[in-house]
Amino acid sequence: MAKQKIVLAYSGGLDTSIILKWLKETYDAEIIAFTADIGQKEELDGLEEKALNTGASKVYIDDLREEFARDFIYPMFQSGALYEGQYLLGTSIARPLIAKRMVEIARAEGATAIAHGATGKGNDQIRFELTAAALTPEIEVIAPWRLEQFREQFPGRAEMIAYAEKHGIPVTASAAKPYSMDRNLLHISYESGVLEDPWFDASAPENKDMYLLSVDPEDAPDQAEYVELEFEQGNCVAVNGERMIPLQVMEKLNELGGKHGIGRVDMVENRFVGMKSRGVYETPGGAILFSAHRKMESLTMDREVMHLRDSLISRYSSLVYNGFWFAPERLALQALVTESQKNVSGTVRLKLYKGNVIAAGVKSPVSLYNPHIATMEADPTQAYNQGDATGFIRLNALRLRVASGVEQNAAK
Repeated sequence: MAKQKIVLAYSGGLDTSIILKWLKETYDAEIIAFTADIGQKEELDGLEEKALNTGASKVYIDDLREEFARDFIYPMFQSGALYEGQYLLGTSIARPLIAKRMVEIARAEGATAIAHGATGKGNDQIRFELTAAALTPEIEVIAPWRLEQFREQFPGRAEMIAYAEKHGIPVTASAAKPYSMDRNLLHISYESGVLEDPWFDASAPENKDMYLLSVDPEDAPDQAEYVELEFEQGNCVAVNGERMIPLQVMEKLNELGGKHGIGRVDMVENRFVGMKSRGVYETPGGAILFSAHRKMESLTMDREVMHLRDSLISRYSSLVYNGFWFAPERLALQALVTESQKNVSGTVRLKLYKGNVIAAGVKSPVSLYNPHIATMEADPTQAYNQGDATGFIRLNALRLRVASGVEQNAAK
């Protein structure tokens, strides 16, 4: 009888290395390790050999960076998504892509289960599993950190390190790291450890070495740098006049943003499972793209369409954060977003300076801004008669006058 096959989301770190071996022993299963290349860079070095040496029967390391930028980052940025007013959703938006590829591999390999190393206290477990439920509802999901048997065997990192040494699993960890991190094309997140104290100053000079994507804004160049982003239907298609695919745009903007210390966020956020958590994020390219896109919309998007879309930002952001990327309501919202972007085309010029993204000009062939109408001088087009504002104001004030009269009579 053939062994059960399990596809494991594998990073090569301590947790997933232990889980790979543990799953193989506990379930007497064939473990297929899967790593999504979504921009981790050097973190991918040596992963295939390590996974095979740890006990994987097969290893997938798939370059998903282009798909990540084109089909996940870009549609999300069109929506203006910003979770709780600060977080650009760098980790959140990566998880549905990883889970999507996991279930594709599971189908291709005839696997009956997928597994992940996400903690039972966090958001990632939900994102992985909601995606699996939406795309392959029949697949089993194994989450070791939610299994009492696993937690009893590994109550802490010391036990995990000892298990690794016993089974010849190479790990670099020897003690608790001061924080954990997650990197992809859009951002790096830092959390746990020393960061669990919200009074801990992650911006202090002694903590500069934590940041990998951006220089400290105080150490950024003293000379501002200009950058021009060209948009077509809400998507950035060129940087400084050079046409680029979404992946290239993100790589270029990360480089520029990192150089000028742009895109750092330190916040306490609300996890879907109910607790608050503190996270520090670097999103240099995303911060530039977000600002440029908003400025492009200001010139080209109809007021009521903008206000309608903006009223849905919180809802859309929560759907992404909570793992509902493939839910029908997110897809419905995306259809509205796509429609709203059809005229968001033109060029935005920005000035990058010591952590700041400063507006420096915007233009579009489909601009809704008409200087002849907006001018404080005489309007040569006669499109707007200032006298009409009298009736406009009186009609809008009617309910206020009526309400005021009722209140005054009631007070007599």
